[in-house]
Amino acid sequence: MQRSTAARKAVTRFVLDASVVIKWLFPDRPEESDAFHALQILHLIKHSRLPVIQPPHWLAEVAAVTTRLEPKRASAAVSLLFTLEFPISSGMDLYLKACDLSDSLKQHLFDTLYHAVALTEPNTIFITADDQYYRKAASAGHIVRLKDFTLPSGSKS
Repeated sequence: MQRSTAARKAVTRFVLDASVVIKWLFPDRPEESDAFHALQILHLIKHSRLPVIQPPHWLAEVAAVTTRLEPKRASAAVSLLFTLEFPISSGMDLYLKACDLSDSLKQHLFDTLYHAVALTEPNTIFITADDQYYRKAASAGHIVRLKDFTLPSGSKS
């Protein structure tokens, strides 16, 4: 993992991009490379070893993708994801940071909202499987690609 200054501090929480969560639901799809890494993250979450905080729209975005890919599985998938009860980050600072990122990176606001959580919440890192977004946003910090993710020292293990 390329470590930013924030990653060297004790990281206490993680933000999971929809691109990571979708791999939990469709790990066998050829388009879902690094699904094994995503499933490892899910395992850590289930065993309370990886604390997560999400933006307000995360479940809606995953539901939209799931409904598009396999509509018959969408209700069950959303119900299961809802039971994870991830804490939600919200507030004016989050939205302002997401707007700034969207403008400066020329990326969709829904994508930058995930990253903005990591940038506005203390000791938080954004995990994404979206290489295109990562290339544009890496310089902002607090971001790691799914394929490069390792559980930092100082996290629950």
